[in-house]
Amino acid sequence: MISTHFVEKFIQVAKAPDPDLATAALLIARLEYRRLDASRYLDTLDQMGATAREQVGAVTDPLESIRVLNGYLFEELGFAGNEAQYEDPRNSFLNDVLERRTGIPITLSLVYIEVARRAGVLLEGVNFPGHFLLRVRGWDGQTEQLDHDLIVDPFHGGALLSLNDCQRLLRQHGSPSAAFDPGLLVGATKSQILIRMLVNLKRIYVQMRSFPQAHEVTEMLVALNPSALAELRDRGLLAYHLNDFSSALRDLEDYLRFSNPTGRDQEKDDEKDEKNDEFQELWEHVKTLRRRVAGLN
Repeated sequence: MISTHFVEKFIQVAKAPDPDLATAALLIARLEYRRLDASRYLDTLDQMGATAREQVGAVTDPLESIRVLNGYLFEELGFAGNEAQYEDPRNSFLNDVLERRTGIPITLSLVYIEVARRAGVLLEGVNFPGHFLLRVRGWDGQTEQLDHDLIVDPFHGGALLSLNDCQRLLRQHGSPSAAFDPGLLVGATKSQILIRMLVNLKRIYVQMRSFPQAHEVTEMLVALNPSALAELRDRGLLAYHLNDFSSALRDLEDYLRFSNPTGRDQEKDDEKDEKNDEFQELWEHVKTLRRRVAGLN
């Protein structure tokens, strides 16, 4: 189990006003690599950033800067999307991505952001549904315009995407009839990027039935976003799988209470909630947990 001190340290780094994503990402990696030396990988990013800065030089045109960075990261260093082993948890850990030079969209985007920032090129993460992207704010000589922004896909070698490409990507990862909205291309905050990394990792751990690790991820998610009821629910369910009945009961009771804005008595209105299958199933878990916890006292 991760310590309260570790979670507090992660939150402090994650919510710091500076743009640094790498330090928080390496703390996430410590869920798998407890003795990870973060300084080694921060030094690697510094070295990569210094080389990228030399190659970018005095270039001020955003498009040319992206071309230079693409050549360095994807051609010279060989970073590439891991399509063959997309669900490998190593794709979610920054140290592994830097060593293996392969990852998923969000971790390759994180490498790109951190190297580019060190080279003096500012990119924003884009929390695009199903496939994380990057954006470089364009400049038409007078005002910033969305039509002039560059949308970059690090998972596919830094490909530049048009709005039509983004619409196709949305339909590929969602339903064929999904409606595209340019608002889907707004910049993601530091917290939003880290939350997405953690949510991806939690999903992979659950699929692997690695419940202890998945529970640790939800600890960090709840701490990072206490209002995320789905994460509170999942933490309770994972605690249930780990036979931590007291913690499971606390989280599931809180989830049901916060999800029940009417404040009505759940036992009296038991039958009224039958339409909500999830609510009813969780309420049955809570009743079972209450009996088990009472039996332990």
